Amino acid sequence: MPLNRRTFLESSVAVGAGAALTAGVAAPAEAHERRPKPAKRYSFTVMGTTDLHGNVFNWDYFTDKEFDDKAHNDIGLAKISTLVDQVRAAKGRRNTLLIDAGDTIQGTQLSYYYAKVDPITKAGGPVHPMAQAMNAIGYDAAALGNHEFNYGIPVLRKFEEQCDFPLLGANALDAKTLRPAFPPYSMHRMCTPHGKDVKVAILGLTNPGIAIWDKANVSGKMVFPGLEEQAAKWVPKLRSMGADVVVVSAHSGSSGTSSYGDQLPHIENAAGLVAEQVPGIDAILVGHAHTEIAEYRVKNKETGKDVVLSEPLKWGQRLTTFDFDLVWEKGRWVVEKVAAQVLNSNAVAEDPEITGLLADEHRKVVDYVNQVIGTSTAVMTTADAPWKDEPIIDLINVVQAETVKAALAGGAHAALPVLSQASCFSRTARIPAGAISIKDAAGLYPFENTLEARLMTGAQLKEYLEYSAKYYVRTAAGAPVDTAKLTNADGTPDYNYDAVSGLTYEIDIAKPAGQRIVGLSFEGRPLDPAAQFVLAVNNYRASGGGAFPHVANAQQLWANSDEIRNTIIQWVKAKGTVDPGLFASVDWKLTRDGVPVF
Repeated sequence: MPLNRRTFLESSVAVGAGAALTAGVAAPAEAHERRPKPAKRYSFTVMGTTDLHGNVFNWDYFTDKEFDDKAHNDIGLAKISTLVDQVRAAKGRRNTLLIDAGDTIQGTQLSYYYAKVDPITKAGGPVHPMAQAMNAIGYDAAALGNHEFNYGIPVLRKFEEQCDFPLLGANALDAKTLRPAFPPYSMHRMCTPHGKDVKVAILGLTNPGIAIWDKANVSGKMVFPGLEEQAAKWVPKLRSMGADVVVVSAHSGSSGTSSYGDQLPHIENAAGLVAEQVPGIDAILVGHAHTEIAEYRVKNKETGKDVVLSEPLKWGQRLTTFDFDLVWEKGRWVVEKVAAQVLNSNAVAEDPEITGLLADEHRKVVDYVNQVIGTSTAVMTTADAPWKDEPIIDLINVVQAETVKAALAGGAHAALPVLSQASCFSRTARIPAGAISIKDAAGLYPFENTLEARLMTGAQLKEYLEYSAKYYVRTAAGAPVDTAKLTNADGTPDYNYDAVSGLTYEIDIAKPAGQRIVGLSFEGRPLDPAAQFVLAVNNYRASGGGAFPHVANAQQLWANSDEIRNTIIQWVKAKGTVDPGLFASVDWKLTRDGVPVF
């Protein structure tokens, strides 16, 4: 080996050190030990949204004004875009990913318009506003939500085609081949300063309830096995493919519960169970439940390691950020720390790039919802509908009952009495006196539910009503009644309280749940448990939504593919004038020991 200055000096140091040791003098530690090199570290951020439900603008198309709620939240992708830009500026664009956990293309009149009125599926049709906005913001991946299937598979496939990012669904399988009908995952490389890339896998999981809720659209075409099962299949594969970090985007809540009872073959809200049961997951972006969870840690049973879950609030009200700290160990990147938080969109302005991009689409939809379809002789609102039988809910029921009666006319069940169920979907819905617009009718029924007719007995209807009445908080006779605390017992949402028209009954809120229906009668006589009735019911309830008894297993006599919202709009158009005096009646009321509460 040639002797140069460096090798000479190193040799001299070694010889000198040896001589010193020989002489019995301790050498400085630096002379024979090299200081350890600092560990290679890298940090990056995964941002996440969920349950956007067609919201681009901070706008409420049902009231035709800027969105506002009691907490003064803001909504929409234009707000999210500003937050995303801020995170990217702080972290560095190449050190971030942006993902979504589903329910993207249903929920507002903006998304409805481009699915039904000016559909993206028609030849030379428009690009969906959600695709335009998400492409412009720069999403990297999105999981499928159950509401992605509401408008049918052709609309979903066209939306998928228009997106510059993959729609992921590891548990959305082709019914015949049982192979994934959508990409199960996406893999992303994060370039580090150390020359060693970090491979981040995003696994998408959707809700198995799609098989029930959108049966008409997916039956025989797709199946949806449980999230835990498919996560256990795919996470090891992703690790074997070299994934250093595995993030799950799951359109499934974290509670481990289902709102459909035994109608749902798999757990609806399974994200927490996935974290607990499937090793190898670092973080889960949670969706579907419409709740806000900044950071929730679940210990994996097999590894003992924490999995970090976060769910940003719906409609673009919040943006989740997962911050990952990695260290290079034994030839690979290892996750050292994960932390999550949510950022509030009401703290920022809308991104003018996004609002400008979709200004024309927004204007078209505003013009559409303001079309006048009829007139009303009186104001009707849902302000008191959660605790009183109000004419505005009677309007839904009369439309549904008349539609079902017409559909069954001349058939085997034409002579049976038709009852109808309806819920207060929004406490701010309003039909004004005078001109009625599309937005007024749409605001009364904001969901894309369709109408069915199911055969029920008197006894079954009694149990159905008892189940519905658990919505009220038990309140003793004589105790003060506060409407702010009267409803939503045990977390029951407004849309899972049904009023049934065509029957007369009292709900005694002083009694325990299950024993509250008093004086149940039909046409002035006590209800015959054996009598048969036709129940006009929405497809959500008929498919088991809310786990109401009997209805999901009841015989289906008829079903319609048109949204109930549109049925109401067409009914108003046909009538021209809506007069609540012709259909409103008090069929039910709250009582305590026979004394009306209101």
